[in-house]
Amino acid sequence: MRVVKHVLGRVAFYVVAAVFAAVFALPLLWLVFAPFGSRATLSVALPDPFTLSNFGRVFANTFAVRALFQNSIIQAVGTMILVTLLATLAAYALSRAPIRGRDVLSYGLVLFSSIVTGTAAMVPIFLLIFNLGLIDTHMGVILVFTGGLLPAAIFIMRDFVDSIPRSYEESALVAGASPWGMFRDIALPIVRPGMMVVGVWTFVNVWGGFLVPFILLRSPTKMPAAVAIYSFYTEGGTPIITLTTAYALLYTLPVLALYLFVNWKYGFRFFGGIKS
Repeated sequence: MRVVKHVLGRVAFYVVAAVFAAVFALPLLWLVFAPFGSRATLSVALPDPFTLSNFGRVFANTFAVRALFQNSIIQAVGTMILVTLLATLAAYALSRAPIRGRDVLSYGLVLFSSIVTGTAAMVPIFLLIFNLGLIDTHMGVILVFTGGLLPAAIFIMRDFVDSIPRSYEESALVAGASPWGMFRDIALPIVRPGMMVVGVWTFVNVWGGFLVPFILLRSPTKMPAAVAIYSFYTEGGTPIITLTTAYALLYTLPVLALYLFVNWKYGFRFFGGIKS
C-alpha cells in the first residue's frame, strides 16, 4: 500500500509539474512561431505559409531598429558598467571597513531603493534630472537607472565579498601589497562571478525598462526598444501582432546572447586564489 501511495504521489507530482511547465512554455513557443506567419493566430504550430516578410517590415522601420540596436544597448551597457563597478567598490568597503551599523545600512539601502523607485518617484527624479540639464540625454537615463539599481546590487555583491577569507588579504599585506593591489589581485578574481551576476541582472532590468526613458527622453532618435515597440501599434492603440511579435523576438536576442556568452565564458563558477 505504501509503495502504491508513493507511486501515485510521484505521478501526481509529475503531472502537476508538466501542467506548470506547459503554462510557461506555450506562450514562449507561440512567440517563436508567431513572427513567421502571414497572419496572427493563437496556434503554436509551425506557421503555414512560412514567411520572413514580418522581419522585413520591422527592419524597414528605422526608428525601431535604431532604438533596438543603438539606444537600448547604449543605455543598458552604460548602466551595467556603472552599476557593476560602483557596487563592487561599495560592497568591498562595506564588508571590510569598520563601519558601525553596516548591516542595518545594507538592508536600509535595499528598502530605500524599493520605496523611491518607480512611478511614485518620477516627479522628483524628473525635477532633479531637469535641474542637472540631463533631460533628453542617454546619461540622464543611465544615472536614474543606476541610482535605482545600485542599492540592490550592493546588497548582492556584499555576499560575494563576505565570502573572501580575510586570511587572503592578511597574507597579501604581509607580502607588502598596497590596498589597491590587494583589491585588484585578491578581491576581484574571487568576486568576478558576482560581478557577472550583477552585470546581467542590471542589463536585463534596463533592457526592459519603459517608464524612465519614456519620461526623461524627448527625441525619437534616443528612445529605447521598450518604447519603440509602440510604433507597431495602430492609431487606435491595437497592436499589429505579426510585427510586435517579430520585434519582440528580436528584442529578446541581445539578453539571451549576453546570458549565453557569460555562461560560456565564466559558467558562473567561483574563481579564487591569490595572484603572485
